[in-house]
Amino acid sequence: MRIARTRPRALRFAILGAGAGLLIAGCGSPSGATGGTGSGTWAATSSSTPPAEAPTTNASTPPGSSTATATPALSASRLAVAGTIATGLKAPWGLAMLPDGTALVTERDTAQVVRVRSGAAPETLTTVPGVVPRGEGGLLGIAVPPGKQPTYALVYYTAADDNRIARMSWDGNRLGSPKVILTGIPKGQIHNGGRLIFGPDGYVYVGTGETGDRDRAQDPKDLAGKILRITSNGRPAPDNPDPNSAVFSLGHRNVQGLAFDAQGRLWASEFGASDVDELNLIAPGGNYGWPQCEGGCNQDGFIDPAASWSPTAIASPSGLAIARGSAWVASLRGSRVWQVPLTGTTAGTPREWLQDEYGRLRTIEPAPDGSLWLVTSNTDGRGNVRDGDDRILRLTLD
Repeated sequence: MRIARTRPRALRFAILGAGAGLLIAGCGSPSGATGGTGSGTWAATSSSTPPAEAPTTNASTPPGSSTATATPALSASRLAVAGTIATGLKAPWGLAMLPDGTALVTERDTAQVVRVRSGAAPETLTTVPGVVPRGEGGLLGIAVPPGKQPTYALVYYTAADDNRIARMSWDGNRLGSPKVILTGIPKGQIHNGGRLIFGPDGYVYVGTGETGDRDRAQDPKDLAGKILRITSNGRPAPDNPDPNSAVFSLGHRNVQGLAFDAQGRLWASEFGASDVDELNLIAPGGNYGWPQCEGGCNQDGFIDPAASWSPTAIASPSGLAIARGSAWVASLRGSRVWQVPLTGTTAGTPREWLQDEYGRLRTIEPAPDGSLWLVTSNTDGRGNVRDGDDRILRLTLD
């Protein structure tokens, strides 16, 4: 596997105040106030174009994609809570939007998949067999293929011996029995990754964690601490950097957010350890530095993040969505949504929303009507449970 070279580090934006956060990302209590630019430091690279040394595959230029820098025609300047979609969920984790404006949601600790729709109580569809919830593991990500009538869903879950991906038929009302399509993703008490997303190239992208065993992230033969790229049947995508391996990029600590921009570029949000969280622009075969680097380190062989937050108390980014010219990052410890404007491959000055209004925030996804759905995570054992938790909020962008 060829290794991408480092992008230069550049602008650093000082944000009012400074804090210290030495807990593991995702732990601890939220802090700060709504509506400003945050506490601590935020940094961006002046250019985050994937390096020329990265292996060239179809994934680097999906159909309809472009590497040209362009200013978004419609950038959002205001985020507002327009209502509540659902309440009373138990440690919700993944969310897959359906074309009719409803969604499939996974509950990490109950192993249930529920269907949510505005104005109705959540409907339990199934309990996935074989899920072994423990620590940060359980029933995690869920994704459905794009299209008007998806016929199946994929789920990522922690089993007795590993993390795995299963495929379940979907007829619009019922989920079928799961068929396991990929096994052998290492599991741990922490850092199980879990996010699933279909790419514009038709392949499935998977964020995994290094389970707390740091060296796994740099082992190209290990599926931990990676972004994987597979077919919908669980095989390595044939034009991966190594066509016999599911590994698409390596050197990750715990990827829990994946999103594609309008040009088909893949972005990922990633937990830091004691200091720096990351937003990365993913290149095929790229090495993102963990554990040698936390945040940017400007070393040959490693790709620096497009954006980073310090300390981890202001972010701990989980879910990621891209809409209206910005990346929208749901933060757990930070208890806020970070808006990061994107101009081509460059990340701009961030803005924060909803700081400490709803507690820990796990997942954020675009809805068919142009809104965003935001999932809270206060019943996962690390948050302060509020009346109605956990919930799904509908956010509008102006």
